[in-house]
Amino acid sequence: MQFDQYEVGEFFDEMFGESGCPRASAKTLVNNIQSLPEGELLNRQRAAERALLQMGITFNVYGEHAGTEKIFPFDLVPRIVAAAEWSRIEKGLKQRITALNLFINDLYHEQKILNDGIVPADIVLSSKAFRKQCMGFNPPRGIWCHVTGTDLVRHRDGQIYVLEDNLRCPSGVSYVLENRAVMKSMFPQVFAQSKIRPVASYPSRLRDMLEFLAPDHVTAPRCVLLTPGIYNSAYFEHSFLAQQMGIELVEGRDLVVDDGFVCMRTTKGFERVDVIYRRIDDDFLDPKCFRPDSMLGVPGLMEVYQAGNVALANAPGGGVADDKVVYAYVPRIVKYYLGEEIILPNVPTYICAEEKDLSYVLEHIGELVVKAANESGGYGMLVGPHSTKEQQAEFAEKVQANPRNYIAQPTLALSRVPTLCGDHFEGRHVDLRPYILYGKDIFVLPGGLTRVALKKGSLVVNSSQGGGSKDTWVLADARVEEQDEFSTTTRPAVVEGHAA
Repeated sequence: MQFDQYEVGEFFDEMFGESGCPRASAKTLVNNIQSLPEGELLNRQRAAERALLQMGITFNVYGEHAGTEKIFPFDLVPRIVAAAEWSRIEKGLKQRITALNLFINDLYHEQKILNDGIVPADIVLSSKAFRKQCMGFNPPRGIWCHVTGTDLVRHRDGQIYVLEDNLRCPSGVSYVLENRAVMKSMFPQVFAQSKIRPVASYPSRLRDMLEFLAPDHVTAPRCVLLTPGIYNSAYFEHSFLAQQMGIELVEGRDLVVDDGFVCMRTTKGFERVDVIYRRIDDDFLDPKCFRPDSMLGVPGLMEVYQAGNVALANAPGGGVADDKVVYAYVPRIVKYYLGEEIILPNVPTYICAEEKDLSYVLEHIGELVVKAANESGGYGMLVGPHSTKEQQAEFAEKVQANPRNYIAQPTLALSRVPTLCGDHFEGRHVDLRPYILYGKDIFVLPGGLTRVALKKGSLVVNSSQGGGSKDTWVLADARVEEQDEFSTTTRPAVVEGHAA
């Protein structure tokens, strides 16, 4: 297959410049693909799909086909990020998560940012994710947001924007790890030549972070991963990460509170648990504290947590910082706590709770993307330019009925990456979800999950809405960077199979 007929189009292309020439960071890959015999790339695509199928890389789909298990679609052409650009992204993500952690801690203590009027108190205190039960609580090591997945997009202007923050139970990192394993077997020569930064250390870093949270008196922490069970959409990931970290995968029924501690049922009796990586939303975590009808959580868990006898990652209550309305105030939050301008800007956002913004949104609803504050996965959203008049009218009613629950943003021209479409390449829109671990220090996984909208013209990349994924290659060798586009430099790093 050749790129000769590939059309860059009007969107920013991650692999090719406007002239149609490969970007410096992509030349090695493009040359390798161009040199393949006819039909070889398609053969490798099919081989990759078979490998992923054999690995059991699936997700569950709810709704019309409830509980249907699907293979997560994968495209063989990766997204490539030059080293200098990644350096800026990494710095921006560390800045953002540092400020958000300070923000969450402030909300559950003095609430200085609310008293100073930087963020409206009614916006925060009315958030569904604000937990009064966490007021006055000090989480282990002072950290609330241990695992974050921050969604980034690139607009036509070439600028990277933060689309949203995910601080509750962000998923998708298992696909990053498995996609990379497949890609290394498909393009070993390119990996040898391109010096691509590794991602394989994520499970060990995740475990190190969890053990860092353990109570001080514990010398050999026992960590577990708490899953809602096999019918959860991300169950594959839960079992995969538990296996990779070498920890137990448990459900709520496997844990019990006994004498002020959390214990796990085993064939040898009860054994104490010190750290829980929970993949269950706050609402279902402890029926004594949150939803009394929850069958997924552990009765009495929050009491043990607040007594300091078990650590939870992520901390309950942290979801208030990824409320899509609170998101609009993150630039102010960064400035307030760090005294810095934000490195990675937000997408311009209209807050429907503000009267002026609400009027604009209702008048221009056909031009905007309107989102519910606490929905995810592409649900609770209207993409104005791709909607009908009836859908717009219906959504306008929802917004008017509950303005606090909605924001709106301009429709971005998401960047594209060449994608296999039958026997040729076509550009498909992508976003990027890097993963950040906050423990003894802040670690940003080099790359992350590139999600791709496989439907032609679609801007919705979520797997539940027909999206797929690509591997993300962060280059570590400055010699292959586009010096005309990026001016900063990076220090040498360890790369897949090489020392840079």
